[in-house]
Amino acid sequence: MAESTSRVAVVTGASRGIGKAVAQRLARDGRHVVLVARSEGPLTDLKASIEAAGGKASVRTCDIADSKAFTTMLEGVASELGRLDILVNNAGITKDGLILRMSDEDWAAVLTTNLTSAFVAARVAARLMMKNRFGRIVNIGSTSGIVGNAGQANYAAAKAGLVGLTKTIARELGGKGVTANVVAPGYIETDMTSVLPDDIKQKIQDMIAVRRLGTPEDIAAAVAYVTSDEAGYLTGQTLIVDGGMTMA
Repeated sequence: MAESTSRVAVVTGASRGIGKAVAQRLARDGRHVVLVARSEGPLTDLKASIEAAGGKASVRTCDIADSKAFTTMLEGVASELGRLDILVNNAGITKDGLILRMSDEDWAAVLTTNLTSAFVAARVAARLMMKNRFGRIVNIGSTSGIVGNAGQANYAAAKAGLVGLTKTIARELGGKGVTANVVAPGYIETDMTSVLPDDIKQKIQDMIAVRRLGTPEDIAAAVAYVTSDEAGYLTGQTLIVDGGMTMA
């Protein structure tokens, strides 16, 4: 099946880690990638590296927790580039703490950034994708949203919420050529996991069937497939990419 290389992909949280790897992979696959984050500097550097490798990229700075600003930015992308085919909701924050000590503010901040922003983005993207009768919406979840994680009531709830949101989008938009899926990483080598002590990392690796932490590129490969033209019959699913850590 011939793959269209004219697709426009928006990736939030593209300045580092999983978002950066996803943006690089989609650009390598011929997508025009719109890089979204709050800080412009890292995005400008990433855009330069993508273009140096022969890819196409644009930069947009936005606080995705600001629904109005986020909506305006996404509508502007579609107006300028003429389409919005792929949406990867990757940006997120953590404000960990045991439930007995978690403040209302920390709960709300994580739910707003990690869950509400995905709803806002999908609402905008849906109209544009339905018009073109093609769309791929990918929400980056977490194994925390599948099995829970002590100290992450807010984060786990938000990531679990993405699963329900994604299934609903899949049911509502499937007849219009738009798919929606969750890619749920396990322990990935990112800035967040780099600060873990070596003994903790070893314990984590012992729980993983492939005996290693994942890489951002592992997640990018999964996103590349579910956003491809060939993945039109895959929707409403949660693809857990965790090296076999949470096998039932």
